[in-house]
Amino acid sequence: MDPVLAVILASLGKLSETVVKEGYEALKTVMHRKFGKNSDLSEAVEKLEKNPTSPGRKETLKEELAIAKTDQDTELIQAAQALLEKIGELPGGQQIIQQTVTGNQNIFSATGAVTVTFGETKK
Repeated sequence: MDPVLAVILASLGKLSETVVKEGYEALKTVMHRKFGKNSDLSEAVEKLEKNPTSPGRKETLKEELAIAKTDQDTELIQAAQALLEKIGELPGGQQIIQQTVTGNQNIFSATGAVTVTFGETKK
């Protein structure tokens, strides 16, 4: 799962928290600057915000994030990680996350603070 998608999904249920809302807006600001406020990606985020439980809207956002290659965008990932840290600081914010990675990646699960590194690892 794209780290940006994971953070957006985690944020939607916690937007009543000021610190999460501020971090979420910061993430969207980076996204709008890089891809355009009227881009398909921004539109997919807005539609998911209106109906966060919709599996179809989640899949559309996932597709738009893949097209935009957000998993390779350092600035966007940094904004997502900053937001994830804010979510983790909330009561009940640290949760068990299981993620399945397809392609040439591995399958893993983790608890607590997780760092995701993309690209080849140094040997």
